[in-house]
Amino acid sequence: MKKRTLLKSLAAAACLAAGLGAGTAQSLAQEVTLRLHQFLPPQANVPAYILKPWAEKVEKDSGGRIKVDLFGAMSLGGTPPQLIDQARDGVVDIVWTLPGYSPGRFPRTEVFELPFMMTNAEAGSRAYWELFESDMKDNDFKDLKILGAWMHGPGQFHVKGDGITKLEDMQGKKLRGPTRVINSLLSEMGATPVGLPVPAIPEALSKGVIDGTVIPWEVTSALKVAELVDTHTEFSGDRALYTAVFVLAMNKAKFDSLPDDLKKVIDDNSGLEFSAFAGKTMQEYDAPGRKIAADRGNKIVVLDEAEVARWKEASQPVIDNWIAEMDAKGIDGSDLYERAQALIAKHTK
Repeated sequence: MKKRTLLKSLAAAACLAAGLGAGTAQSLAQEVTLRLHQFLPPQANVPAYILKPWAEKVEKDSGGRIKVDLFGAMSLGGTPPQLIDQARDGVVDIVWTLPGYSPGRFPRTEVFELPFMMTNAEAGSRAYWELFESDMKDNDFKDLKILGAWMHGPGQFHVKGDGITKLEDMQGKKLRGPTRVINSLLSEMGATPVGLPVPAIPEALSKGVIDGTVIPWEVTSALKVAELVDTHTEFSGDRALYTAVFVLAMNKAKFDSLPDDLKKVIDDNSGLEFSAFAGKTMQEYDAPGRKIAADRGNKIVVLDEAEVARWKEASQPVIDNWIAEMDAKGIDGSDLYERAQALIAKHTK
C-alpha cells in the first residue's frame, strides 16, 4: 500500500515538474532583449531624454517581458554610417541614425533637409512621419521596421574666428556638413564642405581640419563645441537654414519574430506621436546649448531678414538640382517637395 502511494506521489511530482518546465520555457520564450546602438555618448540629450525614456516605457508596458539594452558611442563596433546596415542585417536589433549618413540611399528623406524648409522640429517631425507613411515606408525603408522619424531644431553655424556674418563670409570656409543635401548647400554658398559624422567634429575642429560646423545648438554641449569655436550664427525668420533627419530603425525579422502582444507594445510606443515628441525634445535642448556659448562670451550673430533673403535666393539652385535628381530617379521631386511643404505648414502652430 505504501509502495503504491509512493509511486503515485512520484508520478504526480513528475507531471507537476513537467508542467512547470513547459510553463517556464514558454515564459522564457516570450522574454526579449533588444540591443539599441547609436553614435552619441549616453549622457548626450538624445540618448538621455529620448531613447532611454522610450526604452523604459517599452519595458514597463511589456510587463518586463521586453528589455532594451542601450549602447552609445558606437560601443558595439563599426562607424556611424554603418548603423543602418547593422539594423538591416541583424547585427543589432535597433539603431538611431541619420539616413543621410548613406548618401543617395534614402532619397525621399532628403526633401526635409532642403534649405529653408523646416519651421520647428515638432511640426517638421509630424510632417516627416506622415510622408514616411505615404511615400517612404514601402520604398526607401522596405527592409527595415521604422519606429520613429524626426528632425532636430534649426541648424546653425559654429565657426572659429569672426565666423559667418554675411553670405560672402562663406567663401573658402571648410565647414563640416552631415549629409549630401546639406553639403550641397554649403558648396553652393561658396564653402568647402567636409562630410563628417557628429562624433568626429571635436577632433576635426581642434586639429584645424575644419573651420567650423553646422549642427543644432542641442548637440553642442555634449561635443563641447563652444570651447572650440568663437562665433555662432543664427537665422531670423520663420524658416531655418536647414535641418537633418533621423530614424529609429529596427531589424524587420526581429520585430516579426515577436509575439503579437509584444509587437503591439512596440507599435504603441512608435509612430507619429513618438516622432513629434522626439523632435520637440531635441529642439527644447537647443536653449541650454546656446546658454553655454553665451556664458562663455562667444559671439552670437543673428542674420536679419534682409540678409536671410539673400541666402534664400542663393540656395534656390540646391532645391532645383535636388528636384531634377529625384526626377531622374523616377521620383516626382516637385510633388514631393510641395507635399512636404504643405505638411509642415499644416502642423506649424
